[in-house]
Amino acid sequence: MKIDLDENPELMERLTLDVMPCFAIYSAANAVNRFYRKMLEELDLTYPQYLVMVVLWETRGTTMKSLGERLDLDSSTLTPLVKKLESRGLVTRARSKADERVLDVVPTAAGMAMRKAGCEAALAMTVHSGETFETQAQLRERIMRVRDGLNAA
Repeated sequence: MKIDLDENPELMERLTLDVMPCFAIYSAANAVNRFYRKMLEELDLTYPQYLVMVVLWETRGTTMKSLGERLDLDSSTLTPLVKKLESRGLVTRARSKADERVLDVVPTAAGMAMRKAGCEAALAMTVHSGETFETQAQLRERIMRVRDGLNAA
């Protein structure tokens, strides 16, 4: 859908930073990253590494392909993250016995031991955001609809 601004010149006056959801999403993402950076210092994890660990805590292990799909990351971004976590002894990577084209990623005991602190960071985000679990879930669904619509365009 394309709107002709020549036929709707008043729209240009209304399109200010204060009404653009893209800026709200961008600035909120920056705030989330700053917040988690502080929260994750004790775990010595970056936010992207933390997201990998969250998936692994949830699944207790998955494939690189599934991990990339879940996090919406391509292999050139995901592989260095997982290798860094492996070098720290937090995950293991191994070829699947059933299909050696598949690379399995599993959290180690040390990686699983970080789960409580990781969950505390997520809970702190809820508390400090002023949202409830329910309103955060609704917000997440709306943001994901925006993402899906933009990806489809």
